[in-house]
Amino acid sequence: MSNPTDHEFTQRLRDSRYGVTLAALTILLGFSLGGVFGAFEDSLKSDLTERAKAAPAEVYGGDAVRMKAVTDKSFNYYKRSHLHGGAIGAAALGLMLLLALLRRPNAMVRQACSLALGVGGFGYSLFWMLAARAAPSLGSTDAAKESLGWLAIPSAGLLLLGLTAVLALTVLELFAPPSSQPANAA
Repeated sequence: MSNPTDHEFTQRLRDSRYGVTLAALTILLGFSLGGVFGAFEDSLKSDLTERAKAAPAEVYGGDAVRMKAVTDKSFNYYKRSHLHGGAIGAAALGLMLLLALLRRPNAMVRQACSLALGVGGFGYSLFWMLAARAAPSLGSTDAAKESLGWLAIPSAGLLLLGLTAVLALTVLELFAPPSSQPANAA
């Protein structure tokens, strides 16, 4: 027989279902990239080199050293996407579980916080993958990051907003006087 508080927790977690799904997808993105590296690392690196070679001549001006530097750093951006996906996805999921344990926030607050964490985490991990692919054609990882600022800045902002909100809600739950509502007896 289940505990009544189990049902309450499940309902509070359901409030975060979209964010939880996005966090799990973010982890899947990160882990999948790791698998792709293991199976296709050479192909990924070749693709980056081919993208650089296909760039207009003025992008690199025949500078093979610069081209190699950009493609090498682009591959590092793939690795950042992999690492951010696993880490941020897991952290976001953990924060959503913490949020579901808190009794004070209402459903709309839980939804907003979890969406901020889920969308922010997925968007930020995706940003690094797209920057890796764009940089060789643009001749610069800085140019790639700049061209994708529309994704990186809001994603990072949503992550920080979600984290700050969960932190504030946790502090409120743990340090504010107990709620005047009677607790549900088990």
